[in-house]
Amino acid sequence: MESTYILAIDQGTSSTKCIVFDGKGEVMVKATEPLKTHYLAGGYVEQEPEAIYRNVLDAVRKCAKAFKANGFNLSDIKFCGVSNQRETFLVWDKDGKPLHNAIVWQCKRSVAICDELKATGLEEMMNERTGLIIDPYFSGTKMLWLFRNNEAVRNAVNNRDAYFGTVDTWLLYKLTNGDQYHTDHTNASRTLFFNLHTLDWDREILSEFGLSDINLPQIKPSSSYYGESDFGGIFKSPLQITAMIGDSHAAAFGEGCFEPGTAKATLGTGCSILMNIGNQPTPSANGMVTTICWSTEGRVDYALEGVIVSCGATLEWIKNELGLFNYISETELMSNSVANNNGVYVIPAFSGLGAPYWQMDRKAAIAGLTFDCNKNHVVRAALESIAYQIKDVINAMQIDSGIELVELMVHGGITANKFVLQFMADLLDCKLICGEMPDISAKGAALLAGLKAGIFGDIDQIKRHHDNTTLIKKSDPIIDLDLFYKNWIYIIQNSYL
Repeated sequence: MESTYILAIDQGTSSTKCIVFDGKGEVMVKATEPLKTHYLAGGYVEQEPEAIYRNVLDAVRKCAKAFKANGFNLSDIKFCGVSNQRETFLVWDKDGKPLHNAIVWQCKRSVAICDELKATGLEEMMNERTGLIIDPYFSGTKMLWLFRNNEAVRNAVNNRDAYFGTVDTWLLYKLTNGDQYHTDHTNASRTLFFNLHTLDWDREILSEFGLSDINLPQIKPSSSYYGESDFGGIFKSPLQITAMIGDSHAAAFGEGCFEPGTAKATLGTGCSILMNIGNQPTPSANGMVTTICWSTEGRVDYALEGVIVSCGATLEWIKNELGLFNYISETELMSNSVANNNGVYVIPAFSGLGAPYWQMDRKAAIAGLTFDCNKNHVVRAALESIAYQIKDVINAMQIDSGIELVELMVHGGITANKFVLQFMADLLDCKLICGEMPDISAKGAALLAGLKAGIFGDIDQIKRHHDNTTLIKKSDPIIDLDLFYKNWIYIIQNSYL
């Protein structure tokens, strides 16, 4: 099937990327279309449902045009895989009319509801069943907010005329003219409605939320047949949609997290770390969430996930507010210009500390400053904080799962900084692999789509598509990293601001 191509759609918060991959997992063409997000008062964040759909069609149209311009035939694109922004959800009626704007994962409107649910003692039960914590980050509490505060939504739910879906479900519904109403295991596992043990919607939780009458999509494996679409007439013959998966999970698959102990870290504004823990869900006692890593027909892999709030965002703040450098690319040289951090530590709690601490009311701080410190020490401390936070999460994952980290695959903008990569390799003392594929979520969706389509025979064959990587070897650091990390832990535990 070498002449068969796969269209991968990576629908993100700020844009939609479309990439055509060949039967060897190589990129043929790529197109990107920006998407508008509405940041409203009170921490509300929304997107327009029809705008999301049009955004996808525009990106697909642009990608198809580039594919043809390069001398290829659109008829050779036969399959499609979709990755999407997680936790963002929509509600529509039986006619497909949205009842409200899409509520984005960043939205904080359900903070009070989360506090209420915790006060009623539901948190332990929900964590055991869903693997998640009660937090506005996940879809369920914001759906409950809509039910309580929006009359149209409330009436539709009570009349069994409300259809809930994450972005993948909405796109599938629109692309198939309402014929297909499905989601995959990974997206379902981010809603607070999904039972990790039964791999189905948890009716008791829905009842506790008063949402027993809401319509929910059928749940399928990530690599599965979801229907067909000509994408509004862009293609003469419909493409088979053979994969749907949340973007962070798609990245884990694209990075090759196929075995227990393999993990990926996306180093961007924040950081999402997923570690494959095998075929059984393991509850966390150390600040992680348990989720589906990815699934195929006949196989479901689980993961522990740790969310770090500030990585690249810390550097942006230091650049913009302290003016210690003009370009983030300068930070590598600045950090290497000093032998160590000179006792300086940056606690990057600008929006609180995420996993494994979950101190969301904590404030950022720079600790250990003396007169013999300079701006290079502060910059180095900021970069070191990325590695320290990742080590915090990895340690918690290993304790929770009893599985030793085998290798960590990293990608994202910060991987361009060689100081960060080397410091991580030395600190974590594990096999650290840096991928060269920038659009790893799209690749993961394409590989899963190709797996269902028969383009790739099995997981072992897919493993051979991970050659474009760089191994970051451990050096022989002149500083005592164990001592520096112990100092980090001490400051985290004793300087709560």
